[in-house]
Amino acid sequence: MKLHIVARGRIGRSPEADIVARYSKRIAWPLVITELPETGGKVADLIAPARIVALDETGDQLGSIAFAQLLEGWRDDGIREVRFLIGAADGLTEAERASADRRIAFGSATWPHLMVRALLAEQLYRATTIIAGHPYHREG
Repeated sequence: MKLHIVARGRIGRSPEADIVARYSKRIAWPLVITELPETGGKVADLIAPARIVALDETGDQLGSIAFAQLLEGWRDDGIREVRFLIGAADGLTEAERASADRRIAFGSATWPHLMVRALLAEQLYRATTIIAGHPYHREG
C-alpha cells in the first residue's frame, strides 16, 4: 500500500525537513511526498481503491496502535493508496476537508504545518513498525 503525503508549502532546508527525511528513509512501505504551493497546484490521480486522510485539528485523536490498526485494516482490505492532506499555515480548505474519508489530529494543540509533516512521518514509521512487529514502539 502506497503512503502519500500531500503538503502545502515548501519545507526547504529546515530542522523539520531533516526529521521528515530521517523517518521517510526508514519506512519500508512505498512513500511519496508531494509539495504543493500555498494555493492551487495539482496532484497525481489517486490509485483506487484509496483513502484520503485530512490532518485537521477537528479530527479524531488516535493513539499509535489505533493508527497502525487503521492502516493495517486498509492494507488488508486491498486499499492501494492512503493520501494524507496537510494544509498550509491557515489549514485545509473546506473542499479538502470534504474530500477526506477520515480526519485525524495530533492532539488538541495547534501545530505549525511543517511540524505536522514531521509528526506524520514519525507516526507512519511507528505504525509500519508496529504492523511488522518491530520493537521500535514501546507501549506504557
